[in-house]
Amino acid sequence: MEQLLTLDSLFTLVMLVLLQAVLGFDNLLYISLESKKAPADQQSFVRKMGVGLAIVLRIVLLFVLMSLIQYFQNPFASLHDNGILEFEFNVHSIIVLVGGVFIMYTAIKEIWHMMLLNAHEASDNSNKGASVNVIIAWIVVMNLVFSFDSILSAMALTSDMEYVPQLILMTIAIVIGGILMIVLADKVSAFLQKNRMYEVLGLFVLLIVGIMLLSEGGHLARIHLFGNPITPMSKTTFYFVIIVLALVDIVQGRYQKNLLAVKNAAQHIEENKE
Repeated sequence: MEQLLTLDSLFTLVMLVLLQAVLGFDNLLYISLESKKAPADQQSFVRKMGVGLAIVLRIVLLFVLMSLIQYFQNPFASLHDNGILEFEFNVHSIIVLVGGVFIMYTAIKEIWHMMLLNAHEASDNSNKGASVNVIIAWIVVMNLVFSFDSILSAMALTSDMEYVPQLILMTIAIVIGGILMIVLADKVSAFLQKNRMYEVLGLFVLLIVGIMLLSEGGHLARIHLFGNPITPMSKTTFYFVIIVLALVDIVQGRYQKNLLAVKNAAQHIEENKE
């Protein structure tokens, strides 16, 4: 227990909280977009309850991973000596792959609805009656999918500590990270509500998150397609793509405003001539 009272343990705790915050960005975006399916007066409750339940289950998952980590990593199905497809599936890879497929499905479905205005409006109306419990359940499930990486990274960061201090520090970091997520989820949702044009950007970011999870799951399953291994998308690449998308969105928005201003000015000149 003396390990908890040192400067090193405090620094480790700060690093764990930062790790939770950085790795939780994609989860935060999903929570904000998914909670919009609930009635407007219950969306904040859905976000808080979803993240609150996920914090508890994350701590349970932490206990499970620390005790049974080898069983999550051991392959249960494999295929080798094949020039077309090779793999070694384990529980961890299946969870990440399923999460990636679901995230991509959600993003593509919402993007398609935005392209079809009538379908989008119908979807908005149907979302008003969406089950709050179902939405909370999906937020909790996807929170757990996203938490695998953060917990495993945290375990690696605290690997030189004894079991009990390691468990306590990681539990504290999960709780602090969850509280920050609850606060930021409301702010992100409020921003998207006031700036609807950024919803498209958010959905494409979510699509990239799904691709990242698929690449990571493929790497964990050691999938080879035609002799080529699936390599995971790095966080550096992920954030670079996000920055590029944001810059494109900003530049395109400014360009459209300038075109509209030029068009309005030309119309004003024509009206004055008449």
